[in-house]
Amino acid sequence: MGKRYDTGVVIVGTGFSGLGMAIQLKKTGRDDFLVLEKADDVGGTWRDNTYPGCACDIPSHMYSFSFEQNPKWSRSYSPQQEIWDYLRRVTDKYALREHIRFGTEMTSARWDDEDGRWHLLARNGDEYVAQFLVSGIGALHIPHIPELPGLPDFKGRTFHSATWDHSYDLRGKKVAVVGTGASAVQFVPQIAPEVESLTLFQRTPPWIMPKPDYAMPAWAKRVFRAVPGAQRAYRNVLYWLLEARALGFNSKGGARLMKAAEGLAKRHIARQVKDPALRRDLTPDYTMGCKRVLVSNDYYPALNRDNVQVVTAGVAQVREHSVVTADGTEHEVDAIIFGTGFHVTDAFDYLDVVGLNEANLAKQWQQQGIQTHKGITVSGFPNLFFLLGPNTGLGHNSVVFMIESQIRYVADAIALVDRGRARALNVRPEVQDDFTTRIQRQLANGIWSQGGCDSWYLDAMGVNRTIWPGFTWRYWLETRKVDLAEFELS
Repeated sequence: MGKRYDTGVVIVGTGFSGLGMAIQLKKTGRDDFLVLEKADDVGGTWRDNTYPGCACDIPSHMYSFSFEQNPKWSRSYSPQQEIWDYLRRVTDKYALREHIRFGTEMTSARWDDEDGRWHLLARNGDEYVAQFLVSGIGALHIPHIPELPGLPDFKGRTFHSATWDHSYDLRGKKVAVVGTGASAVQFVPQIAPEVESLTLFQRTPPWIMPKPDYAMPAWAKRVFRAVPGAQRAYRNVLYWLLEARALGFNSKGGARLMKAAEGLAKRHIARQVKDPALRRDLTPDYTMGCKRVLVSNDYYPALNRDNVQVVTAGVAQVREHSVVTADGTEHEVDAIIFGTGFHVTDAFDYLDVVGLNEANLAKQWQQQGIQTHKGITVSGFPNLFFLLGPNTGLGHNSVVFMIESQIRYVADAIALVDRGRARALNVRPEVQDDFTTRIQRQLANGIWSQGGCDSWYLDAMGVNRTIWPGFTWRYWLETRKVDLAEFELS
C-alpha cells in the first residue's frame, strides 16, 4: 500500500516546462507544490537525449529563460550537456529539489468533483492529491520505433537515438540508420567516421539550411556579464530575426518566401554534394516548412563518405543480420539505430486522465480530435493545465518563449481561483470550440497543410494539432491575462 501526499499543486515533469512552472509559483508566493519526475534527475529532453552531436537548433541565448539568462554559453547553438547543466543550475538556484519527487511516474489522474481535487496514482503505488494539476511532459518524450516486420528476430543491437546505447562500441560495425530527422542529421556526421559502413534509410529528405553556429567570443561573454541589458538586447535581436520566419509559414506571401529559402537550401546541397544522383535523392519535392526545417553544416559532407550509402527504397523487413528494402536488396548490418522521432499527436493517448462525468481525456481526443483552449485548458477537466500542449509548438522560434507565456497564464488562473475563494476553474465549452475553430482555420492555409507532405505535425486525420499558427507575440498577447468570462468558477 502506497503513501498519500496532499498538496496544492502537482506539476508533472522537470524539463523547461515543469521547472519554469515551479519557479513561477515560487515567484507568486506559493510553496505548496510538488513536482513528479519519473527519472532520477531534472532535464527532460535534455537529460534523455545524449546521442553524439546532440545540440539545440535554436540559438542558445533565445532557448533559455528570459528571467535566467546565461552569459556563459560556449556556442551560438549549445550542445546538449550545456543545456542540461543550465537546467540543473536553475533548479538549484531556485531551491526546487526539495519539491521534486524523483523516480515517481504518474500513471493516472482522476478528478473528484466532491472534494474538488485531482487524485494521481504513481507507478510505485503512492497517491498524490492536489487542487491543481499541471502537465509539463510535452510531446517529445515517447520515442517512435516503426513496427518493421522481423525486427524482433534481429540478432544485432537496436536502439533509438533518444535512448542511445553508449555501452555499444560502433567502431568497425556495419550500421543501419533508419530516419533522417533532426536527431539523425546531428548524429550521422559523428558516427560515420567510426563505423565500417553506414547505410542510411531515407523515406523523405529534409530541407536543411546552413547552421550559423560559432564559438561565442570571449569579449561577448565579458560584455554579457558586465553590461546590464546587453544580453537582453542581443536576445531581442535574435527573437525578431527568428520571429520574421513566421511570415513564410503562415502568410499569404509565404509560398514566395519559402521558394527563396529553398533556393538557399538547394545551393547548400550543391556546394556540399557533388554526386548528381545523390543530390537528387537529398532534394525534397515538397515546399519548405511542410516538415521541420533543419540546420546543419556537416550532414551532407558525411553522406559523401565512401563508407556511407543513402538508400531511398523503403524498408520491407528485418532479418536476423540484415535489413531488406522494398526492391529486394539485402543490407547486412550489425546494428540498427532509429532516428525516427517521437509520438507527437498521439503522445496524449498514453494519458489516463479522467475528468467530470467520468470523461476520459485520451478517449475523448481520439474520438473528437484534440481540442483545448490556448493549448492550456480543456473543457470538462477542471484545474488541469497543459504546458507546451496541443497547437503551441513552433517551427520558427523558441518554445521557451511559449512556455513562459503559459506559466504566467497558469499562475494567473490559479490566483484567480484563490481570490474568488472558488474550488475549481473550468473553461466554457463554447469558448474552447471558438478557439479550436479559429486556430484550425488559420492552420488550414499554412505551409504545414498546403506544402505537399505528411509530417508529425499532423494527426491521423491529417489535422495539425501541433503547431501554433503565426507569430508568437500574438500568443503572448492572448495569454497575458486570464479572462474570467471564458471560465466557469465552482
